[in-house]
Amino acid sequence: MAARPENLFDATRLSRRGFLTAAVGVGAGAALAACGGGGSGSGTTTIRALHQQQAGYSASDIQGMTTAFMKANPTIKVENTLVAYEALHDKIVAAAPAGTYDVVLMDCIWPAEFAKKHVVADISDKVKALSGLSGIFPGAIQTAQYEGKYYGMPWLLDTKYLFYNTEMLQKAGIKPEQLATWDGVKSAAQALKAKNIVKYPLIGSWAQAEAVVCDYAALVGAFGGSFLDAAGKPAFTSGGGLQALQFMRDLISSGLANPASAESIEDDVVKTFSQGNAAIALNWTFMYGQANDPKASKVAGKVGMLRTPAGPGGKAPGVNGASALAITSGSQHQDAAWEYVKYLTSQSVQDKFATSSLPIWKASYDEPAVQKAGTPAVVSVAKTQLQDMILRPQVPNYNAASQQLQVDIQKALLGHQDPAAALTEAAHAFTASN
Repeated sequence: MAARPENLFDATRLSRRGFLTAAVGVGAGAALAACGGGGSGSGTTTIRALHQQQAGYSASDIQGMTTAFMKANPTIKVENTLVAYEALHDKIVAAAPAGTYDVVLMDCIWPAEFAKKHVVADISDKVKALSGLSGIFPGAIQTAQYEGKYYGMPWLLDTKYLFYNTEMLQKAGIKPEQLATWDGVKSAAQALKAKNIVKYPLIGSWAQAEAVVCDYAALVGAFGGSFLDAAGKPAFTSGGGLQALQFMRDLISSGLANPASAESIEDDVVKTFSQGNAAIALNWTFMYGQANDPKASKVAGKVGMLRTPAGPGGKAPGVNGASALAITSGSQHQDAAWEYVKYLTSQSVQDKFATSSLPIWKASYDEPAVQKAGTPAVVSVAKTQLQDMILRPQVPNYNAASQQLQVDIQKALLGHQDPAAALTEAAHAFTASN
């Protein structure tokens, strides 16, 4: 997997993942006080923040935000550390007892675990005291919540969209609006294949990785299913959850989806699509810019972008790929940490850096500067899709449960196990978490 780009729309961002690399420290523009994480002799408080390297804002973006924050808050100094996504979770958990970091970036799949383990603080009172909270996309807010409490503030916001090759669709006589439903996508793929326009019309990021759970989540929502029931028990073994996996399996077995989907992650999808070897694909926002880059793509200028398709019941949620800024339970400087979190997540700051990551604030999408920075075509779709997202299951052992689900989805996709049996097996991992 590749490193994060400097621009959300013009370089490979690779979902929420990247190669496991050594931690990279980013200076906040001022030296730390001699006593480390505490206050300095001049009456300042030093806080430490842990971010990820390859998704959302770049190191220079974060440094710029931090420098501006310290200028506005001269009694607070900030030291930022950036690590690869794969290292982020374990580094947060390992550092929690010592209170090494005051602010950490929390993926939307971790609040349940971090809350149960008391890794991050309950900051419900602080969040609820903010004005204009209703102006944040509901899916973004969910990223920071667990069991009705707030354990952070949403910061990075993303979801998957449907991308299509405009030239291929035109040759097949297919209009983009026909891709508004998954049935329409399947019919379009059949037409593209029958007319020999492309051997495998669809490409998925269905390797045994978190990527396949993300695509599966969007389909579960589209088919009217849910991961968990009201009691927190697995609900994906039947109904929409089962239909979603059967649909994925059928696409591969019928030759409509490239068999390589079972070995592909998000960057592989971009490469296949950009080489003209696929007409339709689900992927994160970054794919629009990458596939339209003439230096890296053979289909530049022929890329369309739509909301995720709807299922039989009309539902069309995008998978929630957001992250929140949380304050650690062990932080000795929670008030100063909150000032930093408030600043970074504010609309004015997010609007300024919209080129790298679209804001969590609904009103931002009507701002001309944000529309220009984020590319008008992307912003127009994002402002509707971001209103409707499905969250992957909030369970305390999400990482382990997801890994089991990945294994069992893979078995079904490769025809090694019946989809119903595969999901029943996967459900045991989620039951164990309750």
